Amino acid sequence: DLGAEIGISGPAIYRYFPGKEAILAEMLVATSRRLLDGAKARVAAEPTPRAALLALIDFHTEFALADRDLITVQYRDLGSVPERERHVVRELQSAYTNTWAGVLQRVYPELTRERAASAVHAVFGLLNSTPYSARGSDPAAGKQLRAMAAAALASAGEMSKPKSGTTDR
Repeated sequence: DLGAEIGISGPAIYRYFPGKEAILAEMLVATSRRLLDGAKARVAAEPTPRAALLALIDFHTEFALADRDLITVQYRDLGSVPERERHVVRELQSAYTNTWAGVLQRVYPELTRERAASAVHAVFGLLNSTPYSARGSDPAAGKQLRAMAAAALASAGEMSKPKSGTTDR
């Protein structure tokens, strides 16, 4: 299938890759790099932290709706990737999460790094559920996902603010 997609015979792929695990590793590393690079570019292009956060939500929503198969492969097959490349994927994913968490903390300064990362992971879970939840090409799906992600992150930020008359967070 891969060979047909790029216009070569299936066996010809193995001139470029030693095996299926190498193909999978390259695909997941490249996807993780694309996400991190895209997130950094979106953040850099925005004038305010709030605009940057909305741009990140748009970026990941676009990815989740366009690349449902990659999300499925990531969840299902990351364990099949050789350890070295799996480590690279995890490092890139961590940097991606940290990019989001840093922006979220700039929008909600009271939010601890741990809570920011937790909120970001929850939103990734929501957005990355698209292989199972967003069927077809319903244009409303993206709008709904964006709104839900924004509401979830706002909720995390609002909950981090101290209540008047209390020190409880």
